[in-house]
Amino acid sequence: MKKYIFCTLLLLVFLKSNSQTVGLLQHDTGTLDDGYVLFAPISSTNTYLIDKCGKQVKTWASTYRPGQSVYILPDGTLLRSGNANNTTFTAGGKGGIIQKIDWNGNLTWSYTISNTLECQHHDIKALPNGNVLAIVWESKTNTEATAQGRNPSLVPATVWSEKIIEIQPVGATGGNIVWEWHLWDHLVQDFDVTKPNYGSVSTSPQLLNMNFEASATNSDWIHLNSIDYNVTLDQILLSSHAFDEVWIIDHSTTTAQAASHTEGNSGKGGDLLYRWGNPQAYNNGNATNQKLFGQHNANWIESGLPYQNQIMIFNNGNGRTGGNYSTVEIINPPVNGYNYTATLPYGPTITSWIYNSGNPNTIYAANISGSQQLSNGNVILCDGPLGTFREVNSAGTTVWKYINPINNTGIISQGTTPTQNITFRSSFYPSNYIGFSGQDLTASSTIESSNTVSASCNLTLSNVENKIENDVLIYPNPAQDFITIKSKITETDLKVELINEFGKVVKEDKILQGNNLSIFETHTIHNGFYFMKISNENASKTYKVIINK
Repeated sequence: MKKYIFCTLLLLVFLKSNSQTVGLLQHDTGTLDDGYVLFAPISSTNTYLIDKCGKQVKTWASTYRPGQSVYILPDGTLLRSGNANNTTFTAGGKGGIIQKIDWNGNLTWSYTISNTLECQHHDIKALPNGNVLAIVWESKTNTEATAQGRNPSLVPATVWSEKIIEIQPVGATGGNIVWEWHLWDHLVQDFDVTKPNYGSVSTSPQLLNMNFEASATNSDWIHLNSIDYNVTLDQILLSSHAFDEVWIIDHSTTTAQAASHTEGNSGKGGDLLYRWGNPQAYNNGNATNQKLFGQHNANWIESGLPYQNQIMIFNNGNGRTGGNYSTVEIINPPVNGYNYTATLPYGPTITSWIYNSGNPNTIYAANISGSQQLSNGNVILCDGPLGTFREVNSAGTTVWKYINPINNTGIISQGTTPTQNITFRSSFYPSNYIGFSGQDLTASSTIESSNTVSASCNLTLSNVENKIENDVLIYPNPAQDFITIKSKITETDLKVELINEFGKVVKEDKILQGNNLSIFETHTIHNGFYFMKISNENASKTYKVIINK
């Protein structure tokens, strides 16, 4: 024990050394959530998965710099947007191509959305059915804009509206657009009574004010920068940087219904179901009511985590009343069924949790960045402009810190002050994440060279695939109403979990000690692709199964 304490103290002393400038800077033993961190430096074509010691676990190569988000899917595939270098849409966050790269680095799917009229940007989101949601700019002429009631003095040559599309991957490079939502179908304006969409902005919060934040010099009028999906509500969460708001829309509609103001689970078509952050955007407040300032990474907190089903937002704080500083905030939207309480301005008036309230000295990330709730109550956050990732506990104390060692010239040497190591977002995956099942998670060296501190961390993270080799057999597969589980392990209970493609456990069961044959009923399970995880205290094994009744 004394030797362990001494080594830990020695590690902390090294971490505080002035020579340590990139990689792992802080690691408070015993306070961290067990898992891995994924990030894609904006200036690099590589995507990295590291452990909490800052050691490389996996690297995926691409021919594109990110554009911008990256994810690991439940089957271990990397879902990545890339910067296709569109010369028409030149604002920050541009992408244009979406790719899937398997664990072994093979490109399995590539889909391009980049031309003079449209361009994917910022963020994408995988759906449980295997489809992908994407944020896409779509260009409108100044004539089209004024025809919809835009003030002619506030119209640039083109106005970039936004659309959300759902892509069904087909083959290696194809895709079907199976659903789409266009912001252009949900406008209101009180400037020109002779134009469509004329009405009261203050009593039409479900619509977007055509003239809010309008400018004759800025085409990027809305600038959506994140997208998330709620499988239970079948709703989409969006973040608009320009409006300083987060929005929720209904995904249960058809494409035709999404263009209307009725139908869907909500009965409101494609209109906004909820918005929060800046009531000035719908004429229901002033600067004192504004809550968000150039925010990013609005996301629903997963079920089973602290603050489950609430919304976490990285509030960048650019232009914040009282000074520029960043906060991480959790809000609890007043949802009832599929709809939200529309007492204006939309609530809540206070946050459920906030990190760095009122402290301009702790963190200020003017752009990009993100945050994520962890199972132990901690939050991992990314200061994008500085390429710095932190894990903070519920009291806001930093317990882990890592600085991205990659910039536009390559790997930053240890001891060199990092510059241009910007990172759009970092994402945490627990060690038991289903996408790691069957994969080699052995950590190698650190990304940066000469990092003896990170190398001395000696953190041992659990590998989810401690296999129950040849001891468990399941059949039939594909299954209809049941799956038979035959096990040679009779000395302990076995836990059985059926997990959907979204990573959610849809059914659990237990095989009691002494049993070598069990029936797992699936007659109430929807058809689809699932993972069956069978585990005890010492080992686990995950099977890919298909339910097809």
